[in-house]
Amino acid sequence: MITDPLFYLCAIPAVLLYGIAKGGFGGNIAILSVPLMSLVIAPQTAAAILLPILCLMDLIALRTFRGRWSMPNLRIIVPAALVGIGLAVLTFRMMSEAHIQVMIGVIALAFVLNIWLRSGEPPIKDVSRVRGGFWGMVSGFTSFGIHAGGPPINVYLLPQKLEKTILMGTIAVFFAAVNFAKLPGYIFLDLFTPANLLTSLVLLPLAPIGVRMGFWMLTRTNEKVIYQLCYVFLFLTGGKLLYEGTMALIAG
Repeated sequence: MITDPLFYLCAIPAVLLYGIAKGGFGGNIAILSVPLMSLVIAPQTAAAILLPILCLMDLIALRTFRGRWSMPNLRIIVPAALVGIGLAVLTFRMMSEAHIQVMIGVIALAFVLNIWLRSGEPPIKDVSRVRGGFWGMVSGFTSFGIHAGGPPINVYLLPQKLEKTILMGTIAVFFAAVNFAKLPGYIFLDLFTPANLLTSLVLLPLAPIGVRMGFWMLTRTNEKVIYQLCYVFLFLTGGKLLYEGTMALIAG
């Protein structure tokens, strides 16, 4: 088990941030968790420690948002994400973290800039198999390595301007399916070491605290603020990932 106090100084807020996002408040802040923990440990180790905790958070989020989700969207994006996860397992040793960071960063920035520049346009009401299938697959792929599936799936879901609890409930169901589907791949790739699992167990009690905090914040914030927060966090994290990925590719 990891005993370094500096690790827990980064890991505790990282887990709480993920929990707050799972509870529905500012969902894209979750993308900060792995980079925050990566300040003190390898990104793959951070992802492996977080995954069992995320699975528990997903179960709590499913209970919290019970029945409040968009089934037409889920029928499209969940199977597509499973394909993305399969591709990620097959290419895990080939694609570096930097490549994934650049890809997510470009997607996130382009999406948010497009939203801000075209503000005032009506929401996209139609559920699209083509768009949903593509972004669901990308989300499953990027989620596998560094738990960064939020920006791609938000590119698809946010323009629909769903009611806030339906939006967050749909995201909760989607990532519950994605995270549990990632478990066999992590086992296959030997990412679950005894030390990682014991560290996950120590951090596990923070899971329900974070989710409840997020849901409490969600129910006390109006819908417009939730969306604007999502866009701001998505823009900031997209910029951060693009910068870090680009610097890593240049250095490499």
